[in-house]
Amino acid sequence: MSGLHRTQPVHELSLCQDLLEQVIAIARAHQAEKVVRVIVNIGPLAGVEPLLLESAFSVSCEGTLAEGAELVTALQAIRVYCDVCGLESEATASDLSCRHCGDFATRLLSGDELILARVELESVEEVRH
Repeated sequence: MSGLHRTQPVHELSLCQDLLEQVIAIARAHQAEKVVRVIVNIGPLAGVEPLLLESAFSVSCEGTLAEGAELVTALQAIRVYCDVCGLESEATASDLSCRHCGDFATRLLSGDELILARVELESVEEVRH
């Protein structure tokens, strides 16, 4: 293991290894020559630091079909549903109350996700041209 691996946060590195397994499986299923771009949706409550994830991703991809691939992190908004007024609204990580009535009886709709949204591949034919 190189020095770069030892300095990466374990959480983000572990997530990248799981993410990379999915990406490589998709690339192989499509007989791709190379992974060009990976797009993940990250909510503020996912417990993932996007910059650390991007750094860990580049290290994790070394020697794989995804080496040199770009990781794009698309930040998602926190949204809640209010059980009192029945409306949806945006919230913040420190305040999940309803923006319409102010009640705290809300349910999280989004904002805690880490989702592999898209994988862009390069096929053998595209590499030859």
